[in-house]
Amino acid sequence: MATLSFQDATVAVAVDSSPDPKTLLAGVTLELTEQRIGVIGANGSGKSTLLRLINGLVQPTSGTVSVNGADTVRAVRAVRRQVGFVFTDPLSQLVMPTGREDVELSLRRSVRNGPERRQLAENALNRFGLLGLADQSIYELSGGERQLMALAAVLAVNPSVLVLDEPSTLLDLRNRELLRRTLAGLDEQIIMSTHDLDLAREMDRVLVVEAGRVVFDGGPAAAVEQYRALCATGLAAP
Repeated sequence: MATLSFQDATVAVAVDSSPDPKTLLAGVTLELTEQRIGVIGANGSGKSTLLRLINGLVQPTSGTVSVNGADTVRAVRAVRRQVGFVFTDPLSQLVMPTGREDVELSLRRSVRNGPERRQLAENALNRFGLLGLADQSIYELSGGERQLMALAAVLAVNPSVLVLDEPSTLLDLRNRELLRRTLAGLDEQIIMSTHDLDLAREMDRVLVVEAGRVVFDGGPAAAVEQYRALCATGLAAP
C-alpha cells in the first residue's frame, strides 16, 4: 500500500470583500496506509479539499502532503503517476464522445504506439464489462455505466492509489450497488469521500471531517456514529 502523508496541511483561500482568507482545511496531520479509507462529513466540511490535496489538484497553503515520499507540489508529476482521481460527476471527466476514445486519451501520454494503445484500452474496458458499450455515446449510457467508464479511463494507466470524490452521489440505488461491487473487487488502494454511510462502513478506516478539521479517525462503525452525533448536534442547535 502507498503511504499518504499530511503534515500540518492547511488550505486557505482569498474571499472577495474580506480582508481575511477563508480556511477550507486546517492543520491536518495524518498518515494513511490502509487499503480502503473513507472520508465522511457534511457538504462544505472540507472533504473534497482533503482529497484534492492528494494528487495536487489543490496545493496546501502551509504544511505538506506527499505520496510515498513524493511531495504533491514539488513532484506533482510523480504523484499523478501514482494517484488516479475520479470526480463526482463522470460527465466532468469523460471529455470524448465515446468511452473507447476517452480511455485511449488517458493512455496517450504513456503509450505512443497506436495499436498497443487501442489494445490496452480494450483491456481496460473489458475489465469492467464495458467493451460492448465502448462505441456508444457517453450520453446514451446510464449514470452507473458512465461512472464505470470514468473508472476505466483512470485505471487504464495503472495508478496504485484511486481517489474518489463522492462517486455514488448522482447514482440511483441499482447503480450505487453496481459501483459498490466494482470497488470491492479492486486491488488498488482507495480513498473515497461519500455520503453513503453503508458504503463508509465497508472501509478499513474512516475520517470524519467537520469545519475543515479531521475530528475523528478510526474504525468505520465508530466513525459513522460520531458523524451521526455531529449531525444530531447541528439539528438541535438554535
